[in-house]
Amino acid sequence: MRNAWLAPLLTWLVAFVAGGVFGVAGTIAHAFTWGVLPVGLVLATAGCAGLLVSLRLLTDDRWSALAAGLGMLAALLVYSGRGPGGSVVVPVPAEGDFPFGYVWTYLLAGLVLVAVAWPDVSTSRRLSESGRGASWEDAR
Repeated sequence: MRNAWLAPLLTWLVAFVAGGVFGVAGTIAHAFTWGVLPVGLVLATAGCAGLLVSLRLLTDDRWSALAAGLGMLAALLVYSGRGPGGSVVVPVPAEGDFPFGYVWTYLLAGLVLVAVAWPDVSTSRRLSESGRGASWEDAR
């Protein structure tokens, strides 16, 4: 059991990299519209939310969801700045335009916050499955 710390560390590292990939894809695609429909924003939100929820459910660990969320936010931060060639992926909206960049920034931060702060229901699930009527103090 001397490598008990290695498995969680690798899980968090893979979650961070996967979050970074989803963050890059979402940041690049968030401004795509089809007519007036914000298709890119909807798909980017669904993809990032799906990754966060699946990590939270599959690992029973809020730290892996936090690692993925930090990867997403790091990718957003890196790609929101001015690139070496002067290009900007998340530009400041022109007067009268919809601020897709602002919405994506706050929406992604909110997704990460909700996914990490969501209460752990595995304890209540285990108590209801056992059917022994134990109190919350017994579960600790």
